[in-house]
Amino acid sequence: MNLGAPEVIIILLAVLLIFGPKKLPELGKSLGQGIREFRKGTQGIREELEASLKDEAKRPAPPAQAPTDSRTP
Repeated sequence: MNLGAPEVIIILLAVLLIFGPKKLPELGKSLGQGIREFRKGTQGIREELEASLKDEAKRPAPPAQAPTDSRTP
């Protein structure tokens, strides 16, 4: 979904009409805080996954089992 300049301008004008010029700084600030918190959360999850993968890579693989023949003659 690509937004071009005309679409962005229309969206900004709609936001300006809905919230008014006095609410825009507050709205931008809360949007920025939300994005920051989201990035912080995803970074934490990424670090946990990477640590888990490193731990699994350090463990030796279990020995391979010989195939069993369950058929009876």
